[in-house]
Amino acid sequence: MFAGMTMPKFSPDQFVRFIGGEGKVREFHAEAGNWSYLVEMEMGEEPEMGRIGFETMILLPETDLEAARI
Repeated sequence: MFAGMTMPKFSPDQFVRFIGGEGKVREFHAEAGNWSYLVEMEMGEEPEMGRIGFETMILLPETDLEAARI
């Protein structure tokens, strides 16, 4: 960890919420002295043409996340 950085607030497999949705933390890493999280959003119904893979991953800074109430 970088000197002066705090510990990450969220951990892998933790459910989080953000403006526009919610999902599960898959990874996190330090970026410019702050934590960024790769969040997998829940998938909706499967489209008629099927799915190729994860279409719902988003990279967000820690300040945009809060723990989801389960």
